[in-house]
Amino acid sequence: MRTSGLLAAAFSLLLSLFALTQDKPARLTFDVASIKLSAPDQQSGGIKPLPGGNGYIAQNMPVKLMISLMYRVPMRQIKDGPDWLDSERYDIEARADGSYGIDDLHIMFQNLLADRFDFKFHKESHEGNVYALTIDKSGLKMKEDGTGQDLKIPITFGPNFETIGNRVPMPYLCWFLGQQLQNDQRPVIDRTGLQKTYDFTLKFAPLLAPGASKDGLPPELQELPSIFDALKDQLGLKLEPTRGPVDYYIIDQIDKPSPN
Repeated sequence: MRTSGLLAAAFSLLLSLFALTQDKPARLTFDVASIKLSAPDQQSGGIKPLPGGNGYIAQNMPVKLMISLMYRVPMRQIKDGPDWLDSERYDIEARADGSYGIDDLHIMFQNLLADRFDFKFHKESHEGNVYALTIDKSGLKMKEDGTGQDLKIPITFGPNFETIGNRVPMPYLCWFLGQQLQNDQRPVIDRTGLQKTYDFTLKFAPLLAPGASKDGLPPELQELPSIFDALKDQLGLKLEPTRGPVDYYIIDQIDKPSPN
């Protein structure tokens, strides 16, 4: 009877372990990936998902910028790591056996960085100066898009110094605004409460470096409002300087990529 009880307990344990294994989602990875240094004379570059959602392509891109994009963290909040993260540029073509959404593709790219570059990091959060993105009292002026994110880059630049947003979620808008405010050293945190994606057109003058004069800008740029006024008047949003948590990505380990 004791033996039967032990066998029953062992069998029950095996069933439990099997159930846990079945419930655990598979790790999202690309099926194939080519990584090589960019040609020294290559000028243009970019990074985007493939149209069918079955991969990602990067051309002439530094690894630090890839990390910034895939984790949506401003580069100034990525700490430590070797100099080649900024100086060396890579071409990456990664493909998956199937079609995936943008969030899953970003997870695949994160795993590619971990597997091929041996990228390891930890996060630290410190209280610091931030901008809180809120809805202005005048009311929201962006158009809600009910279709959700697609594979296109959410924010692009159009003619006449326009910034065009298509299906933009608030975390991406906060990342974009933080990139525009690099000289200010304040990340943007979302306090709008908005959960949808939005379409908009935004026109603003570039934020100048400390001590720089607007006189050096083309006349048509000098006439544009600041990013703070543009957000309020054109999108119904407001940037408020305040204190809040600032996340830093501390690089513990990263190597040049393993061979293809």
